[in-house]
Amino acid sequence: MTKLTFTCPCNFGLESVLAGELRRMDAEDVTVSDGRVDFTGDWNMLARANLRLRTAERVLIVLGTFQATSFTQLFDQVAQLPFEEFIGKNDRFPVKGWSLNSQLHSVPDCQSIIKKAAVKRMSAHYGLTWFEETGSLHQIQFSILRDKVTVMLDTSGPGLHKRGYRRTSNLAPIKETLAAGILDLARIYPDTQLYDPFCGSGTFLIEAAYKAKNLAPGIYRRFAAENWGCIPAAAWQKARQEATALIRQEGVTFRAFGSDLSPEALEIARNNAGKAGVAGLISLSTADARNFVPPKQKSLVVCNPPYGERLLTPQETRELYQAMGRAFRPSEQVGYYIISSMEDFEELFGRQADKRRKLYNGMVKCQLYMYFPKR
Repeated sequence: MTKLTFTCPCNFGLESVLAGELRRMDAEDVTVSDGRVDFTGDWNMLARANLRLRTAERVLIVLGTFQATSFTQLFDQVAQLPFEEFIGKNDRFPVKGWSLNSQLHSVPDCQSIIKKAAVKRMSAHYGLTWFEETGSLHQIQFSILRDKVTVMLDTSGPGLHKRGYRRTSNLAPIKETLAAGILDLARIYPDTQLYDPFCGSGTFLIEAAYKAKNLAPGIYRRFAAENWGCIPAAAWQKARQEATALIRQEGVTFRAFGSDLSPEALEIARNNAGKAGVAGLISLSTADARNFVPPKQKSLVVCNPPYGERLLTPQETRELYQAMGRAFRPSEQVGYYIISSMEDFEELFGRQADKRRKLYNGMVKCQLYMYFPKR
């Protein structure tokens, strides 16, 4: 069976989490780099990764990697890549990408050169001089970093963070893949009791319920490569059957409790939980996080409180964090996981975290502050 090389971009700071996911689903040759994880596998692995990865942004097939400092080198190297093994004569194959710290710094010019080289390669294979491009989408992507070129095919289509349940969101939602990574670090089990006092549109609650039930995040959506003629339909059927068989049907006592000051946000969260199929595991209420009372049973508090200036002024944010420090009291039963971009968070909160982890929420550099139960 065909062995392919894949790469999955991810949030900076979540590389080890993603690598762990891949190893647990039997990916081979798993290698971690900044902002991505590479691995190898067959068509079955391609389908499995798209359906089941929680922290990857997408699944890309690596067609080739090489050095290039001129457009001639770029064209000649790209023309040697096996596009015809994946792209049919009627398929669409647009090109997009980026370049950083490289001599080939003009992205539009690189796009044009790569497109022309792909056309030349496939023209020789199919005996055509012009391609209609009316078929399924095969998005060619490239990256050029310090003159090292990587050419890839995107198998996912819309990013994997688009699970299908969040049609609407509040003003400052956390990305599903980042939320899933934080929850992996917090460790969600079938019997976890989770609280989010800033639940917004419910992303932490829903992603935690998915993890507790072992529900594949992509089980309700479709992927670009499902329309590719080169991939056996049986690979997708098998991956969906595997994902369905892995769902925990019994013994799940997980509960998630979300609260927010905004009734509108809670209504969005309620609708999203319904679309995700986990509404029965989630309870929602209107409440001020300043009045949060730590539960007496073993629990986790995971939240994304406001930071920056989109929701609160800097002074309001500082006052909120001080109030959180008073409300989120140390406990023998409760662990706290709080993401924030505020550099003086610990000072405002009133105590140092047991552990910190640098993460990025979009382009915003943050820290995940972890406070473990006090024994």
